[in-house]
Amino acid sequence: MYKVLTTIVLLISSMFTVQAASVSPYQTLETTGNSLFNRIAQQQQELAKFPDLMRTIVEEELMPHVDYKYAAFRILGKQLKKTTKEERNKFADAMRHYLVRTYATALASYTDQQVIYEPEKSFEGKRVVAVSTRIIDKDAPEIEIQFKMRRNKKTGQWKAFDMVVEGISLLESKKAELNRKIQQQGLSQVTLELASIAK
Repeated sequence: MYKVLTTIVLLISSMFTVQAASVSPYQTLETTGNSLFNRIAQQQQELAKFPDLMRTIVEEELMPHVDYKYAAFRILGKQLKKTTKEERNKFADAMRHYLVRTYATALASYTDQQVIYEPEKSFEGKRVVAVSTRIIDKDAPEIEIQFKMRRNKKTGQWKAFDMVVEGISLLESKKAELNRKIQQQGLSQVTLELASIAK
């Protein structure tokens, strides 16, 4: 038990060290991506038996680097001012679970494709940076994915808040879909629906 606790403490410490050192959105994305894709590749046998393991991988490897709360508030847009703090938090929590499910489903088709990250560019003075990646599969067309990264004012840490696949923004698509529903049904009902989809 002591060894297990020590290992957990060391892992958490190393995570914070990596995050503190990752002052670049490019470095943050590449470090996170490599860790995520390597783990998926290594656990192919387990994933074949237990597909839900992908959600655990996404939770542990990807979500600490996703600014789901900012994404949720962006989706609410003008509706944000009309909501209470409790409503916003419940919606953000439902959005987090929805993103875990969405990313897990998208990553289910990943086996061991090559991922090429955009070379680092100057980002001085910027709070939002778009970083491009290319997924290369010898048996399928190349896919371009752009991650929109945002720097936290307090921590200086960069996190992703949107994913643009072949020019289509996941955030903007969800915003267009949910805004109509929120206006018609109310935020509480949409939050419940979102939470049920994410199960």
